Amino acid sequence: MKVLIVDDEYLELEQLSYLVKRKHPHWEVWTAEDASEAKRLAAAHRFRLALIDIHLPGQSGLDLAGELRQKQPNLSVIIITAYQDFAYAKRAIQLEVLDYLVKPLIESEFDQALSKFEQKHPEASASSPLIRSALDYVHRHYAHKISLAAVAAAVHTHPAYLSKLFVEEIGIHFKDYVNRYRIEKAKELLIKKPDWSMARIAEETGFSSQHHFSHLFRKYVGIPPTTYKETNG
Repeated sequence: MKVLIVDDEYLELEQLSYLVKRKHPHWEVWTAEDASEAKRLAAAHRFRLALIDIHLPGQSGLDLAGELRQKQPNLSVIIITAYQDFAYAKRAIQLEVLDYLVKPLIESEFDQALSKFEQKHPEASASSPLIRSALDYVHRHYAHKISLAAVAAAVHTHPAYLSKLFVEEIGIHFKDYVNRYRIEKAKELLIKKPDWSMARIAEETGFSSQHHFSHLFRKYVGIPPTTYKETNG
């Protein structure tokens, strides 16, 4: 998994990189000292998490966060700032950032922010090549019928072993992960495709029926998909 850290202070980049790698040594960390460099990196790589300082040369970190999320909708953002400013916090909420941390960083708060990301994206915990290959298969085929046996065959292992390893590394069962991933994709379509019917969104995200989609959406999100669309549209 790739992480982008953006801060104009070299020592801050070093500290943040250390804190990330200390907890997740298998994560791939990229750093940038300004918005321009961050955008160049984002054009060449798909990042899942970005740690962005608000005050950057040339462009606000909040503006950068919004721009990066437009191009990479699956990107989670943690905003870091030395200023406790209500206007900044309000804008961060509007951008739906994952967390808002104030310098000097408290390690326990930083770890909590990373844990929040892991809870939202359990695949980030995957460390073995086998599980990463299985996740890649799910991410490419989620819109179609997927079974544990089919994924196991694709990654050349036994279904029982894959199931066991999946729970050990990801923390949830294979079927639960597939459902959660499909729901996240459905949430994106509910916002990006407001003219699409619920039946079409269910079909495009791999659910067997609109009823099944609505049932699972309410189970995982807590509200019906129609309410989510009205609230976030």
